[in-house]
Amino acid sequence: MGTIYAIANQKGGVGKTTTAVNLAACIAEAGYRTLLIDIDAQANATVALGIDKHTEPSVYDVLRGDVTAAEAVIDTSIDGLSLLPSNPDLAAATVELAREAGSDGRLRDALEGIREDYRFILLDCPPSLGPLTINALVAADRVIVPVQAEYFALEGLAGLLDTLGLIQRRLNPRLAIAGMLLTMHDTRTRLSHDVEREVREHFPELVFKTVIPRNVRISEAPSYGIPVIHHDPHSNGATAYFDLAKEMVARG
Repeated sequence: MGTIYAIANQKGGVGKTTTAVNLAACIAEAGYRTLLIDIDAQANATVALGIDKHTEPSVYDVLRGDVTAAEAVIDTSIDGLSLLPSNPDLAAATVELAREAGSDGRLRDALEGIREDYRFILLDCPPSLGPLTINALVAADRVIVPVQAEYFALEGLAGLLDTLGLIQRRLNPRLAIAGMLLTMHDTRTRLSHDVEREVREHFPELVFKTVIPRNVRISEAPSYGIPVIHHDPHSNGATAYFDLAKEMVARG
């Protein structure tokens, strides 16, 4: 049975989608059958893999119960990597799920029929702790928390951990923190090093060894609809995501 990872942080701009797309691609390249699920109405993960953001059916149709997850999954240009795409209609799910009691487990239930088909399933969450992210955390076995190597990125981490603890107690007792991932790290600045030191001191057992650098190739890749390992496989960004994939696979 595949392991489901949510990539989550309520703060925007910390590298959730970048990490979800590139990590999924690296794991697939390593020979593990992988599914990426885009559950953000911005559909950035979908577009970053060269798929039109108006593709149907989408994860919205799955959450509504109009189609099964298996019917909505599509292949990507990367061998071993499939995608359950998003589209802008998913914005309506935020309201619909909030209105319906007991809807927190809808994504979990939808994935039961396909999780055995993949070794890894990654959920790209929106930048909030709303109903879509809650659905992802209820469905997940583990959560990866991207943390931008800047001062304000540290703000809200305690609140996020409190929320994860609440979900563990009330909705998903199997949920565990896979790790915090330092992103957009600039080795030239003292600030990045200071933030890294603080995060590692406060959460010594939870921070991945791999650090994702601030790298122009990572930023360019989505405009070509491909992950950085295909855009420039020899860049520092590609190397970092390969290292992260190895670290994650080694953790199980």
